[in-house]
Formats: sequence, structure tokens, C-alpha cells
Amino acid sequence: MIVLGLILLLIGFLTDISILWTIGIVLLVIGLILAVLGATGRAVGGRKYWY
Repeated sequence: MIVLGLILLLIGFLTDISILWTIGIVLLVIGLILAVLGATGRAVGGRKYWY
């Protein structure tokens, strides 16, 4: 999710499409939150592991 957010940020920046920029920021923030919660060992959505 973090990688997809970064890709959308880059595409949105280069093509000047604001909706891609916004979606990229949202995905990046959600991905970072999930990564931090997963790193602390906290269960997210009732699941401890997401693989």
C-alpha cells in the first residue's frame, strides 16, 4: 500500500492530476499507520498477520 501510494503521488505530481495526488497521500498515510501497528505487534482488524 505504501508503494502504491508513492507511485500515485509520483504520477499525480508529474501529470498534474490532483485526484491521483490526493489518493496517493491517503494510501501512503494508511499504509504507514498499518505498518506501524503491525510492527508493534498489535492486531489490526482482528488479525495479527496480513500474509
